[in-house]
Amino acid sequence: MTGKYAWNPMPHKVDINCPLCGEHTVFEFAEVVKIELKKDIPYFKASKFFEYQTHEDYCGHKWHSATYYASLNGGSTATITNLPDGYKPEDWDHSNYLIRSNNTDNGAFTCEICQTRKVYVLNWPSDAFYSLSYKGKSLWAFNRESLIDLRDFIESNDRNTESYKWASFLLHVPTIFKKKSARADILKQINRMLEFNCS
Repeated sequence: MTGKYAWNPMPHKVDINCPLCGEHTVFEFAEVVKIELKKDIPYFKASKFFEYQTHEDYCGHKWHSATYYASLNGGSTATITNLPDGYKPEDWDHSNYLIRSNNTDNGAFTCEICQTRKVYVLNWPSDAFYSLSYKGKSLWAFNRESLIDLRDFIESNDRNTESYKWASFLLHVPTIFKKKSARADILKQINRMLEFNCS
């Protein structure tokens, strides 16, 4: 899907199809922090908590980073210990805003079905677990909660997004899915997903 819908801000965790077994799993974006001092690079290279990487900015300047995958480390930054001076575990916490760290699609997923825990580069919206189509166009939701909001929004007559938790997401739903003629088909698909994947 192109346009505003595709550029909608994303939560730090999204429901995807497991790349290995195809079942439902959760993908969590990684957090990238710049390594400020050269003397700190050996620590991050050797650390079991971080993935050391080098990057190049638009001007061609190289910089070093430490990437942290919370979902592979107990789901938080609490496991990070003994950092060099100037760093704290909270540096790798997710932002309070729906933005990706350094605009990267890197993260990890943990699948309870096939027991896979793996670093992964998200391919959104192709990876979306909650996805439907109508007249050759795709519509997706980040997770079950946003899917419920989407259903209620499509079902509503006033379409006032302010009353929904996922208002910013709903603002970007393409017009074709909001037409009255599309309502029955889309609601049927959404309700089928909610019934099949009830938890």
